[in-house]
Amino acid sequence: MTTERHEPDQTAGERAMLEGWLDYHRQTLAAKCEGLTDEQLRTASVPPSELSLMGLVRHMAEVERAWFRKVLTGDDPGPIYYTEEDHDGDFHVTGTDTWQQAYATWQTEIGIARRHAAGFALDDLSQGKSRFTDRPFNLRWIYTHMIEEYARHNGHADLIRERIDGATGD
Repeated sequence: MTTERHEPDQTAGERAMLEGWLDYHRQTLAAKCEGLTDEQLRTASVPPSELSLMGLVRHMAEVERAWFRKVLTGDDPGPIYYTEEDHDGDFHVTGTDTWQQAYATWQTEIGIARRHAAGFALDDLSQGKSRFTDRPFNLRWIYTHMIEEYARHNGHADLIRERIDGATGD
């Protein structure tokens, strides 16, 4: 499978632009993981760091869930990978964790995020709360934050992928 990345139209409206850049960064992370085995996707960047491509995908599934479910709509289904005892459980992959599972979970959370966001205007305020503040966020802020979150982690993914097999790129 080859992930196609599409930059948003340069003349798109604000919402289409924000959604387009978020999707572009989602596609970028998927592309960074293509063509690797589960073992390679579980490979940590540089010891002692446990950061891996699979861990980044699991983390982004948690982030999608937190911002578009818990914060935006007030729906709190609980964490996927982390626990009270292990706040970084999304990054702590084991030999039994698979790309198929991680990818499916991530894509499910992206689908739910899109459906929830579709019910809000950019200026609409969130109905839930984040772990950082009790103040609400508008959807515009959430989109912007998610673009920043993906962009930062896509930089990590570039370095991890280059270390695994030398592949570089956008």
